Amino acid sequence: MAIDPNFDQNREVVDDHQGHDVWGPVEEPEQLGIHGTHVAVDFDICDADGVCVEDCPVDVFEWVETPGHPTSEKKADPANETQCIDCMLCVDVCPVDAIDVDSTRA
Repeated sequence: MAIDPNFDQNREVVDDHQGHDVWGPVEEPEQLGIHGTHVAVDFDICDADGVCVEDCPVDVFEWVETPGHPTSEKKADPANETQCIDCMLCVDVCPVDAIDVDSTRA
């Protein structure tokens, strides 16, 4: 199951994490929602493969610990989403389709 490309229409902002929106629902530690808006990562399906963190040419992602989450205990957080250059590399390399980049969302 991939990230919902219309999450900004189907979910509500429930929190702020390091300067970016968190779209619910969130019920820690099992449900963590979607982090980011322009660069969005579905924390509930992110498996911490790490290729997005390694391949991003502008270092949009940072690791964040998520202890107790059933998929993985760390996630690729779009902490620097404002630096995104819309290259879409992260979307292309994510093995579980947990990332969406949309230049019309900000």
